[in-house]
Amino acid sequence: METEKSKVGVYPPYFYNYIRLVENEDLKTILKNQLPESLAFFNSIPKEKYDYKYAEGKWSIKEALQHIIDTERVFTYRSLAFSRKDTNILPSFDDKSYAANANGSRREWNDLVDEFTAVRNATQLLFNSFSTEQLDSLGKASDYEMNARAMGYTIAGHLAHHLNIIRERYL
Repeated sequence: METEKSKVGVYPPYFYNYIRLVENEDLKTILKNQLPESLAFFNSIPKEKYDYKYAEGKWSIKEALQHIIDTERVFTYRSLAFSRKDTNILPSFDDKSYAANANGSRREWNDLVDEFTAVRNATQLLFNSFSTEQLDSLGKASDYEMNARAMGYTIAGHLAHHLNIIRERYL
């Protein structure tokens, strides 16, 4: 598979949809700043909207938040593996299957928000621990090659992408 090379690193072209939303920011700063901004946003969502779906077959806001959490966990693991120069090809991630089996709609909103907070705090700590060499380390997941830095930008961009969708289509 083709990869893009930019100041954020090496990544497959389809990840640019996320990376473009945050590529002009410092990675560690955006990961840190997104947390209080996201929490303020999550806390502003009216309770009656938690289970709202803007169209048939779409996720509710609770399910979208569960997806954000799951995806950040998977991408953070990939970042860790890449930074440690793991030579194994990591498996693909079927986000639709994860969402279908996560039971996000049955969860309490505050529990989801607390879990997001814990996951993002762990993500920040991990990326703060990486040296420049570790951030530049390449790894393979599924059929693409990527470095840990670009995966970090994807994590931040993925969150920004979904927050934009919630603002535009759910509220």
